[in-house]
Amino acid sequence: MSKKMKSRLSGLCFLLASALMPLTASAEDVLATTPQYTYYTLAPDITTNYVTQGKKIGYLRLQVDLMVADPSLIPEVEHHAPLIRDAIISIIGEQPEARVKSLAGREEIRQACLAKVNELLITETNKKLLTELLFTKYLYQ
Repeated sequence: MSKKMKSRLSGLCFLLASALMPLTASAEDVLATTPQYTYYTLAPDITTNYVTQGKKIGYLRLQVDLMVADPSLIPEVEHHAPLIRDAIISIIGEQPEARVKSLAGREEIRQACLAKVNELLITETNKKLLTELLFTKYLYQ
C-alpha cells in the first residue's frame, strides 16, 4: 500500500471514529434499552387431544416456553398461566391431524397460540406480555 493510500485510509478511519463518538453510550444506557429476555416454562407439560380422521384419538404432548422482554413480567405471566394453558389447549383441540403432524402446520399452530395468548393477556393486563411462544417439546401420536 502506498504512503498516500495509508494516509487517506487513516484519515477516513479518524473521520468515521469521530462521527461515531457522540453515538456511544455507557454500559448502563445500553443495558437499560436492550431487552433482557427471560423464559417461563408452563409446567406441567400440556397433554391434549386433537382431531383425527379415523376412530382413534390422537394426542399431543407439548412443553411450552414463554419469552418475555423483561424479567419483571414473569410474575404476571405466572399469574395468568391457567388462562394461557386453556387458550393453547383450545386451539390444539380444533386442529386437524394433518396440521398437527406437519412441520408447517406446527408453525401455524404456534403462531395462532401466540396471537391468541397475547390477545387474551392484553385484555387482562392492558399490555403485551409475550415476545414469543415456543414449543420446546412436541410429541404426537
